[in-house]
Order: sequence, then structure tokens, then C-alpha cells
Amino acid sequence: MLKLNFSPFPVLESERLRFRKLTDNDVPAVLQLRSDPKVMECIPRPLVSSQEEALAHIKMINDKIDANTDINWAVTEKGNNSCIGIMGFYRTQPENFRTELGYMILPEHHNKGYVSEAVNTLLNYAFNALNFHSIEAIIDPRNIASERVLQKNGFRKEAHLIENEFYNGEFLDTVIYSILKRDFDQI
Repeated sequence: MLKLNFSPFPVLESERLRFRKLTDNDVPAVLQLRSDPKVMECIPRPLVSSQEEALAHIKMINDKIDANTDINWAVTEKGNNSCIGIMGFYRTQPENFRTELGYMILPEHHNKGYVSEAVNTLLNYAFNALNFHSIEAIIDPRNIASERVLQKNGFRKEAHLIENEFYNGEFLDTVIYSILKRDFDQI
């Protein structure tokens, strides 16, 4: 079984980005991200509607880090400590050496290649530092931009599940993409 230890917290960097631990100072960014209906359109979770809920979301993320079960980072542009997104791994299955990748970024930072750059950085960390064997990403099939990011980073489509999730009064499809360590090593 995979043993995870996120202490000390792993601060990561890519060419243009820095990945640090979320703090209470990130409440405005978390509120902006998780309260935006457009950002959350393809994420079947309730909108965050207050600073208290944003703070609770940060606490939930950091509690999982402290428990060494899952990890998410505040993503910033190098040279600017302001959070522009949240990305990381959750629903980790240490017994299967597998985890799920999730990411979201503020709309003003879309179409800059940041998400693809970040995904590559997180995959490198997950496979080469944490020793995961496989990583999956579950997306809404309408999220073409997310699908492109995954394909660009070597993920392959494993399944398209029809109306397998019920949220907000409707049945939703989900698409599962995944990548194995050996496939990432060949990119």
C-alpha cells in the first residue's frame, strides 16, 4: 500500500507557476472560484455563497493534507502570492496506488496554458515523488477545454458513463480519463 506524507508541505514550481498551501488569506479567491456559476458549471457541487463557506472549504482541504489522505495546492503566478486556482489530488486510493486529479482556475487566467502547465507539474510530483501508479480525472463531457488539457498531458479516455450522477434535479454524464506512470514517463 502507498504511504503518503505531506509534512513538510511540498511547495512546487513550474516555469510560470508556484504551488503553495492554501491559507485563510485565500478566502476571497476561493469564494470567487467556487461561487462563480460559470466556473462551477461542469462541477456538480453546491456554490459557495459566503466567506465562512470558503473558509470551511480551505479547512477541509488542509485537514486532508494534515491527515495525509489528499493534497491540494493554491496556484499562484511566480512573483505574485495571490491564489489564481486550486489544483490537486483527492479521492486517493492508496491501496491501488491511484488518485484523482482536480483543477480549477479563475476565468481571467483561462487560455494562458496555465492549467496544462500545472497538470504536468502535478503529474510529475505524483508519479516521481509520491509513487502513484495511475491518476484519473473525471470530467463533464461538455467541458471541452478540460478534455483538451488532459489529452495534451497524455491522459486517455477510459469511459463515458451515461447519466450516472444525479445533481441539481438532473442526470449527468461523466467521462473518466486516466494516465499510467509508464505513459507519463514517455511524454
